[in-house]
Amino acid sequence: MQTVSSHQTAPSLSVMQRLRALGPGIMMAAAAVGGSHLVASTKAGAIYGWQLAALILLVNLFKYPFFRAGVQYTAGTGETLVEGYARLGRPYLWLFVALSAVSGVINTAALTLFSASLLSYFVPFDLSLTVLSTIIVITCLVILIAGHYKALDLLAKVIMATLTCATLVAVTVAVGNPVAVEPSFNAPSIWSVAAIGFIVVTMVGCPPQLKFLALRRCGSSAKRNLSQSMPKRRCLILTSATLAPHYWRLCSYHWVLLLHGSGVELKQSGIGFSHQLVSLYAATIGEWSRYLIAVVAFFCIFGSTITVIDGYARVVSESQRLLREQTEAKPAVTQGWMVLIAVLALAIVAFWTGALLTMLDFAMVAAFVTTPFFALLNYILVTKHRLPPEVTMSKAMRALAITGLVYLFGFLAVFVWWKWLM
Repeated sequence: MQTVSSHQTAPSLSVMQRLRALGPGIMMAAAAVGGSHLVASTKAGAIYGWQLAALILLVNLFKYPFFRAGVQYTAGTGETLVEGYARLGRPYLWLFVALSAVSGVINTAALTLFSASLLSYFVPFDLSLTVLSTIIVITCLVILIAGHYKALDLLAKVIMATLTCATLVAVTVAVGNPVAVEPSFNAPSIWSVAAIGFIVVTMVGCPPQLKFLALRRCGSSAKRNLSQSMPKRRCLILTSATLAPHYWRLCSYHWVLLLHGSGVELKQSGIGFSHQLVSLYAATIGEWSRYLIAVVAFFCIFGSTITVIDGYARVVSESQRLLREQTEAKPAVTQGWMVLIAVLALAIVAFWTGALLTMLDFAMVAAFVTTPFFALLNYILVTKHRLPPEVTMSKAMRALAITGLVYLFGFLAVFVWWKWLM
């Protein structure tokens, strides 16, 4: 077992230090909101109303220990999680690479298709979603390879803040003017076998940020003040793990007020659904906001698309470096993975151009299936190493993590039974 020692006492953080520590977590939580939140929340509110709120909060409670475990390991050792998986053994690292590669391609395909459908809102002539998706992918690769990602990342944060404000306004308006429920409407129950598939896609496994934490390094542990860094990082991971699901819940409640029992049917085509989503906001806030919402939604998903291509490529490239026992990952190798992930994603898009919601459901199911394994890897990693007391997983957190693993793998077993064995 690897041991990292620390003899420093833990000073208390001032109020201002705690407020500053929230900043990275808020930004990370904003980046976690993507197509699954805009789509799954819409469907959840329209079909099941308030029934899924408790389930969503429970899922995020059980995912928290695995976000935290990643921060504990990097803070305690100064290594990235990928380096930690390599220390556990090559089989663990190969499992991580396989899961990351599959997740990267599927998530990129889903976000690319959603971005393309939103881009169609601004194109004055007809272009197929395949052509629009190609434009999106080429633009993403040019931005990443040219090194202009940081500027776009800043813009994405501003856009995300605008979308959040727009949703808050829409919720406020919707509360005062709830939709009239049709007399014949009878909401389906989530406590049925038929609802298992929908429950799975709304649970949506860990967002890419959990996997991208694998590349975050705290620096040399001999030079880090763990007693100071861990409280701040605890704030970061707390806000990251809680604000994103609360935003999901906010969206879900918004669509409950606008769609549940209204008789409105959600369109299945990419262009049709994206236009319908923008129209729902415009109908609530005011027609003046239509193009503002369209722009904000596009940049939100477009920014997530770039993040996914960049993040997964770096994760796989770093894993490849460790498997080959090289000193550093070459930029050309990382860029090669970016191109490969983007090309494979385009190939998937070509088969799903007419069914955005189906494609996004597929991506969310894939995320759900891989999440328990990512969670298990993080749990094994943080419990296999003897970390300093400041970053050691407590007995209570271990119990919550074990409960979370049982919950996630249990739901996975139920899904496999429902999908292929029932």
